[in-house]
Amino acid sequence: MSPDPLRRELGGFLRAVREHTAPADVGLSAGARRRTPGLRREEVAALSGVSIAWYTWLEQGRVAVSRQVLDSVCRVLRMDPGSRRHALELAGYHEETAPPADRDHLRRLIDPWPGTPSLILDERLDIDGWNPAYRDMVLDLSKVTRERRNLLLLLVGELRDAVPDWARLARGLYGQFRTGADRRPGDPRVRDIRGLLAAERPDLAHWWECRSVADFTPTTVEVRGVPMTLSLLRPVGAADASVLVHTSTGGEARHE
Repeated sequence: MSPDPLRRELGGFLRAVREHTAPADVGLSAGARRRTPGLRREEVAALSGVSIAWYTWLEQGRVAVSRQVLDSVCRVLRMDPGSRRHALELAGYHEETAPPADRDHLRRLIDPWPGTPSLILDERLDIDGWNPAYRDMVLDLSKVTRERRNLLLLLVGELRDAVPDWARLARGLYGQFRTGADRRPGDPRVRDIRGLLAAERPDLAHWWECRSVADFTPTTVEVRGVPMTLSLLRPVGAADASVLVHTSTGGEARHE
């Protein structure tokens, strides 16, 4: 029997985090005979209080895991809150399901914001709406095909000249995209977005392969010569939509 898709995603995610966790992070010596910089399976198993065989099955997606044991594994791997929440979601420990966001309400909310370009995004970073300020100051999305109305696709394509520091912004958003994608194994839209990204920027394939996930944090970039702080707002009680707000800072963009 093949592994359950979500279990397989969980196993792959745990393996990636384990391989990027240094022995020193958990109080172990690297040792001269260690072939890879990350932790070994047996080390994670021992520190989590489970057998090496069972932990191996967990990474292979062959077993279910209790929340208590998964919490222990997350602690051993020193996961940040976003990564821990992602692991729990993949294991089926969901928060209470929220109703879908009212897109029409969100559009009416952002439309009158003068000088504040704003987008309505879903969990795939597809763009469900934009306000006149975004059209006038950043990009007229009515001239972009529906297939390409995705923030990641725009950053590697139509917005590259408008946002000189597009790669840093896209890298942060990629972690958020991965978070949603892992929870929808087999999603055809996710597959299409990945295909377009791979075709246009094969040099960025390692962003997907490293399996990093992240929550979006406010960041300041230059957009068409204007320093703007980008913030992601989440409507109360709706988990499937967010509003990306561009606020002019009146200062200099931050470069990292």
